[in-house]
Amino acid sequence: MNLTAVDWAIVLAILAVMTTGVLLSRGYMRSVADFLSAGRSAGRYILSLSQWAAGLGAISIIAFLEMNYVAGFSMSWWGFTMNLVMMLIAVSGWVIYRFRETRCLTLAEFFERRYSRPFRVFAGLLAFLSGLINFGIFPAVGTRFFIHFCGLPSSVSLLGLDLPTFPLVMAVLLGLALCFVFAGGQVVVIVTNFLQGLFVGTAFLLITLFLLALVGWDQIFAALGTAPADASLINPFKTSHVKDFNFWYFLIGVFGNIYGTMSWQGTQGYNSSARTAHEAKMSGALSMWRGMSQALFLMFVPIVAYTVMHHPDFAHLAALVDQGLAGVEGEAIRSQLRIPLVLVQLLPVGLMGAFAAVMLAAFLSTHESYLHSWGSIFVQDVLMPFRKRPLAPRQHLRALRLAIGGVAVFIFCFSLLFRQSEYILLFFAITGAIFLGGSGAVIIGGLYWKWGTAAAAWAAMITGAAVAVGGIVVRQLEPNFFINGQVFFAIAMGASVTAYVLISLLGRRRAFDLDRLLRRGAYRVAEDHERTGAPPARGWRILGMGSEFSRGDRLIYVATYIWTGLWTLVFVLGTVYNLSHTVADALWMRFWRFYVEIQAVLALGVIVWFCVGGIRDMRGMFRRLQAAERDVQDDGRVRR
Repeated sequence: MNLTAVDWAIVLAILAVMTTGVLLSRGYMRSVADFLSAGRSAGRYILSLSQWAAGLGAISIIAFLEMNYVAGFSMSWWGFTMNLVMMLIAVSGWVIYRFRETRCLTLAEFFERRYSRPFRVFAGLLAFLSGLINFGIFPAVGTRFFIHFCGLPSSVSLLGLDLPTFPLVMAVLLGLALCFVFAGGQVVVIVTNFLQGLFVGTAFLLITLFLLALVGWDQIFAALGTAPADASLINPFKTSHVKDFNFWYFLIGVFGNIYGTMSWQGTQGYNSSARTAHEAKMSGALSMWRGMSQALFLMFVPIVAYTVMHHPDFAHLAALVDQGLAGVEGEAIRSQLRIPLVLVQLLPVGLMGAFAAVMLAAFLSTHESYLHSWGSIFVQDVLMPFRKRPLAPRQHLRALRLAIGGVAVFIFCFSLLFRQSEYILLFFAITGAIFLGGSGAVIIGGLYWKWGTAAAAWAAMITGAAVAVGGIVVRQLEPNFFINGQVFFAIAMGASVTAYVLISLLGRRRAFDLDRLLRRGAYRVAEDHERTGAPPARGWRILGMGSEFSRGDRLIYVATYIWTGLWTLVFVLGTVYNLSHTVADALWMRFWRFYVEIQAVLALGVIVWFCVGGIRDMRGMFRRLQAAERDVQDDGRVRR
């Protein structure tokens, strides 16, 4: 066992906190809309932080650690432009604001209102199948981490039988997540994910600070300097030979973030959980701040791990890590376990337990959200449209729970049987593209372009899915195929956009009534809109701030613009200078040290800020759910 009694006590304490959150919140779930979207009652802080925790699963932590071990500091430089893109998406309310105005409970419900019921079923089924395949490796990756990090035996004796540990641990972890979701649907998911998010952010910062004190920058510089000249882990302008996680991976990711906003449905319950469209927009703006400790941890920990594995001062620790990896079959699995095993050698008692608790919280938060999402999509968008009569609320909730249980059984079996042969993020890219490849064109076209047609939506979705499925088959038959999952994703996006635009323009032209879809003008729903005063000055409107913005809202937006703008300016000036001058690696290392230290200082302030705002929002959400009058017809069914 790698964990001491103190470490296990920390893990159990965090599990107890999460269980308390379940017990306190489950009584507020009293309708189908509550189960699916927390009664549309969540404020910005609790929504933003819990959605971040939902997207940051154990598998995501391992995937990004794996990527940055290959890419080093260099990937973070290109990430500065990603921050600009993400800021523009967030402050503009791109896609999410208009979707919240539709009052749809799921994305495919929007597809029915915008295109047709058959397309809703098709898109819902495609999202469900794509999500299941993508979700299928989550339990396996998380379970392998716990077995190797905690030092669990490969088998245990139970009732005289020698049983393998892997399926037993996976069953326990999935069972916990399933119990949480069953207890109260999206209400419980939001509350538990918020509590998990606070802990994870704090633990990330503490572990990073410890590693900063443990490993010297001179040692880091010397170790990173052993990388090949054209695969630099320090200088982003010397990365032409970095395989897979290079400039093109990043560039495709930038476009994919714009194109695929709200497309991925793993956390779809959050898309409709905001109290108002304005709260959804503010939650997006806060997303630029909430993940500071995460970004710092996921960037710096792989650098430390690389130093341990390549610097002579840590040769004895590297030998122990290699010894632990020797019995692991497959390079893809060894790649996932390398950094956790380095942390086993570095972290002291207490922080070992904290990191194990982080991974438990991350495992549960993502599995809660994904189980809820894929089970809900199956019921709402595949099963319900075929019924002539709506289900009674109690029957509807039972169907949702049965579907969620079915998803859990599938991913358990998939994780036992599937052979993973490439990096996690590349697997995500290609499996996600089954739905994401076409859905971006369909969502953006449906919300913003009145000339988009149902025929175009069908063409875009089929095109994107065909490219992605072809990519999966090719990669399974030939793991070393020259086109990786990210490039297949890019091909799927480009082909789907082309199909949607051409078929809309060439088909029968009839303008769609977007005002009716978005509840504007004569269709306006008063409770979905806030107004704090007179219309703002023109300058505020240019920056995306309307009459619903309070003084505090404007302060958040201005701070977001300034912070992102400063790093964008650093990126532009640095890029121009590097293209015209030769910059020594030593100068780059001084820059990265400054960047890490300033991120650490700000991350502490952000954790306190979100803790205060999130607790206030949780109380407000409980008050609204307690007082709300439920509408039994608010169940996601389109009544004509």
